[in-house]
Amino acid sequence: MKRIVIFASGSGSNAEKIIQYFQSTKTAVVTQVLSNNEHAKVLKKCKTLNTSGLYFEKADFFTSDVVLNLLKKEADYIVLAGFLLKIPSKIIEAFPNKIINIHPALLPKFGGKGMYGMHVHRAVKEQKETESGITIHFVNENYDEGSIIFQKKTSISTDDTPEIIAKKVLKLEHLYFPKVIEQVILENHG
Repeated sequence: MKRIVIFASGSGSNAEKIIQYFQSTKTAVVTQVLSNNEHAKVLKKCKTLNTSGLYFEKADFFTSDVVLNLLKKEADYIVLAGFLLKIPSKIIEAFPNKIINIHPALLPKFGGKGMYGMHVHRAVKEQKETESGITIHFVNENYDEGSIIFQKKTSISTDDTPEIIAKKVLKLEHLYFPKVIEQVILENHG
């Protein structure tokens, strides 16, 4: 059974869906949820999901090897579920094609630094897009530029507000993210 560590910065709805999904499979188990936000709701959710949730400081991530050493002990795969910090190259090098992110738009559109959450959905609305969706991709040294694993679209009407777009996209995230993570693991390990 493969081990997944999830990084999350906020409410943790995707982390919750991933933990629940893998609690009922034999493919993998979520061993840890790590957050750079000590007040993140995801850490509270971990308690009810019987999953370890840990807060870490930026220095543990960027200037020391505290987080890297923990990952080497706890993870075969790393999943970013609403995590806003850029992953340091030392972690990317230690886990090549083993770090999976979800982006709330159809990359390469609406990606890059600062493009997360409602910033993305507002930009999609402002550009009068007729569709949006999710992109699940591997993480490399640049924001949202890693190889695309999976995309799923949803249509947008001219009446849709950024909040409605966000709800449509989140529904896709919850439906597909856990399944695509499992698919990646199965393709790599049969």
